[in-house]
Amino acid sequence: MPGMVLFGRRWAIASDDLVFPGFFELVVRVLWWIGILTLYLMHRGKLDCAGGALLSSYLIVLMILLAVVICTVSAIMCVSMRGTICNPGPRKSMSKLLYIRLALFFPEMVWASLGAAWVADGVQCDRTVVNGIIATVVVSWIIIAATVVSIIIVFDPLGGKMAPYSSAGPSHLDSHDSSQLLNGLKTAATSVWETRIKLLCCCIGKDDHTRVAFSSTAELFSTYFSDTDLVPSDIAAGLALLHQQQDNIRNNQEPAQVVSHAPGSSQEADLDAELENCHHYMQFAAAAYGWPLYIYRNPLTGLCRIGGDCCRSRTTDYDLVGGDQLNCHFGSILHTTGLQYRDFIHVSFHDKVYELPFIVALDHRKESVVVAVRGTMSLQDVLTDLSAESEVLDVECEVQDRLAHKGISQAARYVYRRLINDGILSQAFSIAPEYRLVIVGHSLGGGAAALLATMLRAAYPQVRCYAFSPPRGLWSKALHEYSQSFIVSLVLGKDVIPRLSVTNLEDLKRRILRVVAHCNKPKYKILLHGLWYELFGGNPNFPTELDGGDQEVLTQPLLGEQSLLTRWSPAYSFSSDSPLDSSPKYPPLYPPGRIIHLQEEGASGRFGCCSAAQYSAKWSHEAEFSKILIGPKMLTDHMPDIVMRALDSLVSDRAACVSCPAQGVSGVDVA
Repeated sequence: MPGMVLFGRRWAIASDDLVFPGFFELVVRVLWWIGILTLYLMHRGKLDCAGGALLSSYLIVLMILLAVVICTVSAIMCVSMRGTICNPGPRKSMSKLLYIRLALFFPEMVWASLGAAWVADGVQCDRTVVNGIIATVVVSWIIIAATVVSIIIVFDPLGGKMAPYSSAGPSHLDSHDSSQLLNGLKTAATSVWETRIKLLCCCIGKDDHTRVAFSSTAELFSTYFSDTDLVPSDIAAGLALLHQQQDNIRNNQEPAQVVSHAPGSSQEADLDAELENCHHYMQFAAAAYGWPLYIYRNPLTGLCRIGGDCCRSRTTDYDLVGGDQLNCHFGSILHTTGLQYRDFIHVSFHDKVYELPFIVALDHRKESVVVAVRGTMSLQDVLTDLSAESEVLDVECEVQDRLAHKGISQAARYVYRRLINDGILSQAFSIAPEYRLVIVGHSLGGGAAALLATMLRAAYPQVRCYAFSPPRGLWSKALHEYSQSFIVSLVLGKDVIPRLSVTNLEDLKRRILRVVAHCNKPKYKILLHGLWYELFGGNPNFPTELDGGDQEVLTQPLLGEQSLLTRWSPAYSFSSDSPLDSSPKYPPLYPPGRIIHLQEEGASGRFGCCSAAQYSAKWSHEAEFSKILIGPKMLTDHMPDIVMRALDSLVSDRAACVSCPAQGVSGVDVA
């Protein structure tokens, strides 16, 4: 629901967010009250000493204060459990209860200060009693400090500007004055986000690229978050409901809706060949991450294996490698790829905003010059990812619409300049002129690799690219279609990154608003059920007002959804089927090339750590990745080590079944 308004400003917390904090404080307070009562009853006979009367008064008054606080916290918790996210009416007394609760902090602070002063004043009483009272004073100050920290966390820097809109309702959204004020709010939000990002990335240098990335990221965040009045717990509840909704829809699908036409033999052979290539080149994409990923994948033996390389002095062969400041990186690359020192033309771990590390090597097994671009591994890379506005890609091709993700495009342009202007590719092909060029990368590196391959295609027509888990929001539809002949992307399971774009995030926001507005359960029940479902599974059909309802209701504008908006956006539609109008700065963008989708077969535990998983592979259309899927593996499926493990399992299984055609056909060609 909209954030609470207290002291004339909005806070980043709702009136139904106090169930769990209230329960925690209630348990602490009750245990504390019981402890003080036990201390007083067992040792009140020992308070007949110098200063004992003051200590006795302190304990009695503290128990009375605690009893009042316990009653107030109990009332807050009970009221917070009422209603639903979009029905705050039963919780209208919450603000008064919070004012009372906050007012009780003043006598608590005064009494804790007096208790500290009296204990420090050389009281000549039983040591057990004195230590017990010291403990009560310490606990008092710990709870007060925790409350202050909580207030700082839920403080919204824009709360003073947003408070008038929290209670005005949807009718205020059309006025000219409100439009001007909301534009001012968006400007202020951009400034606040930029300040936050600068504080988070304070260790990054302040060159021109970094400043541009700060502004670009701040504008993206302010654009995405400025038109809703959701608090973080609303988003968490919405994601939990969406996951269950998606699983419920999948479970209720008829088999005929899932089965596609059988693949032809040529398509199956092509899939087998490309899977083998992906399995081979994923080693290079992983090697580009250097020693951190290698040690993560080999926690027991990794450091021992590359320890000698870390201390190795530079040799003649090693001088061929440029830009590598840490020998540990190079040692891990050797172990990951299985190549020799002499096979590497260039290794760079230079890392800045819009400038990615990369390696260039001669792959004699596949007779190729491999360029591997590193994925996201630093704050600089995150800023490159988040520079999500579009720019025209400067390439020599017949495609007219050449829009691409700005940050990734700039990163690919940097690698292109290094490869061409520094003569790195010329050096590689002077050694092996008959080899072909292959560009690979994972995540951000996969997107940069696709753009780099497009830039180099005019000079190297036989270039191939393998993009592992690339971002969806990479480039225009025309470039997506153009890249089908020379780029293959590989996506694992529900990986969120190949489904991530500004357009898909807007769609996710719309779906969260809908499912939250329609849910007829209190938020604390949604979160508890969602946590249980994520950890242990169960029944995904969590009841909402839409269950069993008339489908016509789904396409009607809902007052509940409108109440969650702080401004009316023409791009926002309440129909689940209507397309979203895109901002000119953030048009719909698409993934690169043809897409191989790896999916886990059967169940191997909620997080895939209990048993070995088996996978199937198929060619997929980009439309299958047009929505963000919620699930416990949406992040883990993106990890390079998980992708490598899935490819290892799939390739070995398909090789074992090569003599069993009935079992070996696992690919599906989707039109």
